[in-house]
Amino acid sequence: MDLLNISSTMLYSAFILYLIATLFFGATIRQEKSERRKKTKAGTIGITLTIIGFIAQLVYLITRWIASGHAPVSNMFEFMTFLGMCMVLGFIILYFYYKLTFLGLFALPISMIVIAYASMFPTEISPLVPSLQSHWLYIHVTTVALGQGILFVSFAAGIMYLIRQIDQTVRNKRNIWLEAIIYTMFLFVGFIVITSVFNLMDYNATFEGQQGNEIAEYHLPAIAGPMGGTLVTEDVMEPWFETPSWMQGVDAGRKFNSVIWSFFAGSILYGIVRLVTRKRIGAKLQPLLKSVKPDLLDEIMYRSVTIGFPIFTLGGLIFASIWAQIAWGRFWGWDPKEVWALVTWLFYAAFLHLRLSRGWHGEKSAWLAVAGFGIIMFNLIVVNLVLAGLHSYA
Repeated sequence: MDLLNISSTMLYSAFILYLIATLFFGATIRQEKSERRKKTKAGTIGITLTIIGFIAQLVYLITRWIASGHAPVSNMFEFMTFLGMCMVLGFIILYFYYKLTFLGLFALPISMIVIAYASMFPTEISPLVPSLQSHWLYIHVTTVALGQGILFVSFAAGIMYLIRQIDQTVRNKRNIWLEAIIYTMFLFVGFIVITSVFNLMDYNATFEGQQGNEIAEYHLPAIAGPMGGTLVTEDVMEPWFETPSWMQGVDAGRKFNSVIWSFFAGSILYGIVRLVTRKRIGAKLQPLLKSVKPDLLDEIMYRSVTIGFPIFTLGGLIFASIWAQIAWGRFWGWDPKEVWALVTWLFYAAFLHLRLSRGWHGEKSAWLAVAGFGIIMFNLIVVNLVLAGLHSYA
């Protein structure tokens, strides 16, 4: 328990340090020449706090590993937390290569959203299922997360490029798609907010099956109830409908219900921000990026993919195939997780092909970088929470 307390404290400390570092990176927005020295100091403090926060999160990882006896990447909380850590590492690596302090103002908040999102899932340490009791757990999963974390930097640079370069004074498809991407980020924040609220209320609703056994426990009001389940908790909201029968994963109803609440809460939050700003979020952010060179952002997009793609290939395809052969007796199946890992690999392979042979630079490259990380998050969130498969234990 002492180790777990230390682990939780270190994770919380890392989150706070990332938040403070973001504020210092934000201080580099000033454009006056007289403020250039202050900007340099603010950027130095920001990256120093980021590194200290990363070390704190590394201590979290080590202490939880010792407490659990296995690599802490076996469920949604642990993997998402580790992914957030890899995102920060990817930012640190690219920061020292390009010294672009303003990248931290976008990369760190998104990393914090991922870490906060992870904390909304059960944090208890559970015994590993038999198929996970292998050293390939940390070889495969950590390599995949590291590759995805570095690829994330291409997304951060890509979204910055699009916000800076797209004309926000006119309404067109490019603006609509850009705003839709920003809206998606609000869905994650909405889930964090609504889950935190009901956790503070200690909300709980239990469903039983036809045999009288407990089949699901909800910590959010049940909009979508479990298939064939009967609500037995009194004075709580009745489900509006049952989860479709084709969603057969572990706790499919509860997971599907979480997705619905994410859209509901995130949409309300986005609407409130739009009412306050009275303009698209992208248009509000664009003036902040005037001093950032678009060619530099384009280079960061490309560089992060050239680093992250080989690492993802190693972990997501090669190591994954080896472990699949050991665990299930075959190198490849058509499990949803495997399919989307292949889709991710093919997409980034196409990214590099189009950039090197077809000259897709600038805005085209930015759209690809954003779409690529969207595929990664779809694999992580939707495939894990909605689609059933051999990886449903995640």
